[in-house]
Amino acid sequence: MSRPSANDIATGALPKISHGRGVYLWDTDGRQYIDGSGGPAVFSVGHGDPRVNAAVAAQMEKVAYGYRYLFTTDPLEELSEILCNATGMADMVYTTSGSEAVESAVKIALQYHFDRGDPARVNFIARQRSWHGNTLMATALSGFVDRTRAFAGALPAVGRVSAANAYRLPEGVSRDGLVAHLAAEFEAEIHRLGPQTVAAFIFEPVVGAAGGALPPPDGYAKAMAEVCRRHGVLVISDEVMCGSGRTGHWRASAEDGIMPDIITVAKSLSGGYLPLGAAVYTQEVADAMRAGHGGPLTGHTYTGHTACLAAGLAVQKIVAEEGLLARIQDKGPRWQADLRARMAHLPQVGDIRGRGFFIGVEVVADPETKAPYAASLGVNGRIRAEGLRRGLICYPSGGHVDGAAGDTVILAPPFNATDAELDEIADKLVATLETVITGLPRH
Repeated sequence: MSRPSANDIATGALPKISHGRGVYLWDTDGRQYIDGSGGPAVFSVGHGDPRVNAAVAAQMEKVAYGYRYLFTTDPLEELSEILCNATGMADMVYTTSGSEAVESAVKIALQYHFDRGDPARVNFIARQRSWHGNTLMATALSGFVDRTRAFAGALPAVGRVSAANAYRLPEGVSRDGLVAHLAAEFEAEIHRLGPQTVAAFIFEPVVGAAGGALPPPDGYAKAMAEVCRRHGVLVISDEVMCGSGRTGHWRASAEDGIMPDIITVAKSLSGGYLPLGAAVYTQEVADAMRAGHGGPLTGHTYTGHTACLAAGLAVQKIVAEEGLLARIQDKGPRWQADLRARMAHLPQVGDIRGRGFFIGVEVVADPETKAPYAASLGVNGRIRAEGLRRGLICYPSGGHVDGAAGDTVILAPPFNATDAELDEIADKLVATLETVITGLPRH
């Protein structure tokens, strides 16, 4: 059967999806694709799982949606218990997207300080090379120039600190000194804004689209959290992309040894079956809001949509019953090592990193200097197009080096992908990179 050409895909002539089963998708021309990235790191138990479909259908037969502020529901109560047990936190506000979850986290942080009699804490600090969502405030928090440039004039001001990237060290900073350097920079930014004005620091434990599945150096999260505690600043862990088990730990920040005040989750929470996210917070935060206003002031019409919760509940039951987090913890590091071995003949693959089933591949023009390809070459777009032509769905992204240049590919397969399917993803990615790199000008 024919494949779509790279040119067709690059110019926007996308294939039309027909159906999906497990790790595979088919378009209306009968072409098969293996989902190597879970779409945008969304699909946690694959496509078309009859157990999830049946759970949603059964809920729809009863009632599609019981308005959260009039009724409680079984899916709400059951999933909330799962989230509290998985995170060690006390309560949550449900949303229908990761962007809304971040927006809710911001409002919760502001309300927490207001309800404690500290209304001057209205500033937020975020990192370069980060992405937190598409609402105006979530976009403002993001250090992803290509996605924020068009809106810059309307975005709220946000304090900014450096990315935590051990592959691309700040000038004059050693790998061993990186954490101390970043913590000192962070504390200086708090003092620049005024310690009594800072509400929260937001970070992704493993940076997704803006960094290419980039984990921090050891000790980073603890050092940043310690600075926050000294100054009464809340820690918001944005786990929309890396959380809900994607790294092998339900709460991605658990691997960093910290307990944030608020976490955001979405994507893998309901595995793409229906839109669902949440801002989950600690008992301390819950108590402050309860004492001040009786509870969180943020919420939406579709907060806690019953059918969406039923989908999330079904997905989380499958993850637990099939021991998928343990599988990711076991298989993830071995798969990452296998990818390194498969790509060892490609010097332009400068770095392979990540955690669990959240792996990033960075492509560079010069492996010695780590210089990226020129943005004008559109390398990440070429990778995406060539991958689709070969029947591979991956998640390329650009701009992480200077806002324009820098090319990465994220792999984030469903949690229940078999060894044979992981091998197929690896084979097709290697072939894709070989083809793309061969067609690029030599540095």
